[in-house]
Amino acid sequence: MFSLFGVPVDAAYHLVAGFTGILTPVLGGLAAVAAIVAVTMAVRTILMPLSFRALRGQAVQARLAPQLLALRQRYAKQPERLQREMSALYKREGTSMFAGFTPFLLQWPFLSVMYLLFRSPQVAGRPNTLLTRDLFGVPLGTHWLSGAGPLGVHGAVFAGLLVLLAGLCWLSTRLARLMSVPPAVPAAGPKAAAGPKAAAGPKAAAGPKAAAVTPAGTPTAAATGALVKVLSYLTVVIAAFAPLAAGIYLLTSMGWSLAERRFFLRRQRAVE
Repeated sequence: MFSLFGVPVDAAYHLVAGFTGILTPVLGGLAAVAAIVAVTMAVRTILMPLSFRALRGQAVQARLAPQLLALRQRYAKQPERLQREMSALYKREGTSMFAGFTPFLLQWPFLSVMYLLFRSPQVAGRPNTLLTRDLFGVPLGTHWLSGAGPLGVHGAVFAGLLVLLAGLCWLSTRLARLMSVPPAVPAAGPKAAAGPKAAAGPKAAAGPKAAAVTPAGTPTAAATGALVKVLSYLTVVIAAFAPLAAGIYLLTSMGWSLAERRFFLRRQRAVE
């Protein structure tokens, strides 16, 4: 993978190294950390249109989830008809099943380049001098369980990083759950609220079809939710075995993603 991203990683290295040199007279030993944070934020700013497009796609998927579940229940034994109905629904809404996934996929090369830069001891055959810088005396190229071990200043710096990452993962999981809750789709129309006479007619079915269609209670949704919650904390595991520089990048990038989601959710609620 590194050979595939060799040229972009080399370009990113010179950018971060140059920015570190500019900041060194002002920030001293913290210049490299500040450069990592600043360049990461700059890259995420450039990718913001893709991020918001992906979030809009996810919001549409959440809104359509009850209707998609109803179609799956109705045409469970007719897969071809189900596919046609789902395609028609997506077409009417002006979206597709990949609307929330494709923009994130397009961001992957850029984010991979940044991560590879901060975990690679060599860039273009030369030592990665960024990893020789330090944060509170802990070199950016060291790992949590290497060097002085998990105790002392070394362990405290990594512990602080991992705790912050875990906190962001927890907040991200809660925010994702808020964004994925679809509105319930009532089975009855306005006449259902007209009083007892409307409920007494033959159209006011008393069976399960009369209940609101909510996918959140299905076993599949519960299993998916549990999987997403576990995968959200995978970043903490990666940071525990990555160099300190890569952990700082992951922390900055995740914090930015959380801020984007929060901003999008507030704007969406304001529109509603």
